Amino acid sequence: MNPVSATAGNAGPSWFQRFLLPGFAFKAVVIGGGYATGRELAEFFLPSGPWGGLAAMLLATLLWSLICAVTFAFAHKMGTFEYRSFFEKLLGPGWIAFEIGYVLFVTLILAVFGAAAGAIGSAMFGLPPIIGTLFLAASIALFATFGNASVERLFKYVSFLLYGVYALFMVLALSDFGDLIATNFRIPAPSDGWALGGLTYASYNVIGAVVILPVVRHMTSRRDAVISGIVAGPLAMAPAILFFICMIAFYPAIMHETLPSDFMLKQLELPLFHLLFQAMIFAALLESGTGSVHAINERIDAAMRARWHRPLSNRARGIIAAGMLIGCMFVADRFGLVALISSGYRALAYIFLAIYVVPLLTIGVFRLIRRHPAEKKQAPQGVVEGIIS
Repeated sequence: MNPVSATAGNAGPSWFQRFLLPGFAFKAVVIGGGYATGRELAEFFLPSGPWGGLAAMLLATLLWSLICAVTFAFAHKMGTFEYRSFFEKLLGPGWIAFEIGYVLFVTLILAVFGAAAGAIGSAMFGLPPIIGTLFLAASIALFATFGNASVERLFKYVSFLLYGVYALFMVLALSDFGDLIATNFRIPAPSDGWALGGLTYASYNVIGAVVILPVVRHMTSRRDAVISGIVAGPLAMAPAILFFICMIAFYPAIMHETLPSDFMLKQLELPLFHLLFQAMIFAALLESGTGSVHAINERIDAAMRARWHRPLSNRARGIIAAGMLIGCMFVADRFGLVALISSGYRALAYIFLAIYVVPLLTIGVFRLIRRHPAEKKQAPQGVVEGIIS
């Protein structure tokens, strides 16, 4: 299927859809499931000190860009715009291994998102946690109901809010405790373990490149896919770097804060901005949760089109989303499944490296640079040239 004709009509996809939307979508999965509260930044980067932490973040950014570029290029070449068909092309019958891992991953993150939304509702409005959880579940189901167009608008407008709030946060932080930031960047601090921190953090979130495959359908060439993949890494990490720099003002004590973002917002003593930041975190949870649920809807839609030659209706999308959310946010938490999966979260990350990253960077790259018989008389291409062409 031609991704352009199938989605954009006569006008064709926009520059935004081809080059920036994938990065915004990848950022949505990464920030909602990761660094929105600052806790993961404290966990993976601060132990290596200010400069070691920045080095680890840059390494993670490079890894994300590489994996996103190859993932998008492979998906474009194979015409696979949801994860099942992608892994059927990459792993053959082994695609089921990824689906099992992905279902466990989604169960975990949706349960955690529900708990986080409940905590935000309690902190902001004094509501019972169940109210915030229900509101997030209903919001995710609403956006997932209306398919690609609805999800892409969510990625776009929440991204503007998110980048704006993080930029404003950095301006306020620099004006209030910029001297502390500069001082702490000058103090001697061990930078050991920065490479391991960057590799581990990148592995936790790399699944986002597959979750957002539905947006790859806008790309008109492999060149689009590679460029958008390279851009995705910096787009996803930029807010984290801004936030990390601000956190250095309170290094090393902030490493032990459960919610570094809340701690820093209290230091600013700006209640209205505190409220805005919490709303931004809720929006980040919303877009990340919606992206994860939408990936499953798109997988089911592709299966229906292949077997019964009809698409998944909006009503069915909503029902599937609601069923998943109820199961993940409530049943899993009640029976302790979240704790069970959480204890194996690092194991899941290593599983994704084994069944996704390693095959992608070996089998996937080989298929991207392999020439057809008719091309054998041409001059050999390099790896990068082969991927882009």
